[in-house]
Amino acid sequence: MKHQGKITGMRVRDVRFPTSLSLDGSDAMNPDPDYSAAYVELITDRGDGIAGHGLTFTIGRGTEIVVAAVEALRPLVVGQDVAAFTDAPGAFWKHLTGDSQLRWIGPEKGVIHLATAAVVNALWDLWAKLESKPLWKLLSDLTPAQIVEMVDWRYLTDALTPEEALAMLEKLAPTRAAREAEMRQAGYPAYTTSAGWLGYSDEKIRRLCRESLADGFTHFKIKVGEDLADDQRRAAIVREEIGWNHQLMIDANQRWDVAQAIEWTRAMAAQKPLWIEEPTSPDDVLGHAAIARALEPLGIGVATGEHCQNRVLFKQLLQARAIAYCQIDSCRLGGVNEVVAVLLLAAKFGVPVCPHAGGVGLCEYVQHESIFDYICVSGSLEGRITEFVDHLHEHFLDPCVVRGGRYLAPTAPGTSITMKPESLAAYTYPVGSIWQTLA
Repeated sequence: MKHQGKITGMRVRDVRFPTSLSLDGSDAMNPDPDYSAAYVELITDRGDGIAGHGLTFTIGRGTEIVVAAVEALRPLVVGQDVAAFTDAPGAFWKHLTGDSQLRWIGPEKGVIHLATAAVVNALWDLWAKLESKPLWKLLSDLTPAQIVEMVDWRYLTDALTPEEALAMLEKLAPTRAAREAEMRQAGYPAYTTSAGWLGYSDEKIRRLCRESLADGFTHFKIKVGEDLADDQRRAAIVREEIGWNHQLMIDANQRWDVAQAIEWTRAMAAQKPLWIEEPTSPDDVLGHAAIARALEPLGIGVATGEHCQNRVLFKQLLQARAIAYCQIDSCRLGGVNEVVAVLLLAAKFGVPVCPHAGGVGLCEYVQHESIFDYICVSGSLEGRITEFVDHLHEHFLDPCVVRGGRYLAPTAPGTSITMKPESLAAYTYPVGSIWQTLA
């Protein structure tokens, strides 16, 4: 369907939530985050009032820099026909990331790429609303050739060619309907990090573990990396609460050098963690590979991805067998198009995708991408589980719903990311009523 209209305006806000007051989100590298977002609205001249909404997750200071980067992209978006994106989303992605001067301050990484994600995701939200479909359904209804078109294949073909990707997608296409029906009925498996923040008391950890067990969760993640003895004690508390028939994961948030990561994780092996997440610098492919080789005899996998800046870094991690779990981030990568590129790469290398979520809106985003991955790309749930953090969902018009430890398939059109007007008014920084109260 060819969609009419032009993108006539773009509004971007700096939206922040004072989560540092309760230490929600606290970890070894980020002890006092204020969960935040650069929030984008794309306005069209269509008479139906449909707008595209997107965001990039941040943790407080610096959000204003992402907002400025979004503004720098304005001339590449405003004035464009809606059909310029919906007819060729891959070509439009290259248009956004290919400006010869803006590209210099990336390329395809850093603040300019965070801004790209917010804009690209807003475009997909607009398209999904125009089609009256949730994003996962819009993506799952695309043909294999359309999915291949949306990917920028530059720098990837030594690992995966468009022809290989097309063959993978075509092989699964005849059985899409059965997996879609399964997702509508049962949902996608989730794990919880809500009990594992570094700043929480032992009593709060125990209470949240019990609540999560009662809610049907079978996988639990905790933050580590500040003090080994404390990490061992907290992991033992979680094991005491969840037992040995459930999975425990640990997350160091880039805290360690390579040798330290190996030593520290070995010291926690008694609690049998399924994976160690972000053990070292997110850019250190060879370091991750060394950690993976060292921990493989212990049955502990390496997981990373929330700070992997583009598809090329993921390609190298997969080529080097440096990760056992691939953790895409909907806003660190350049939006839906680049997420799909990494899903295809991970499927080629047989590595399960377990997306990073939490924050502001990330759970809303990743539910769509995980469901699409299962229906169209991987065709498997083996080893796959998507992060859930129970914070800030009340600020969205169509928040994610997790029941029985599973994300229920969204039904409302769009990407589930449209925020309530009253929340935008209260939390826009620094003029919102909440921030005026805290000033």
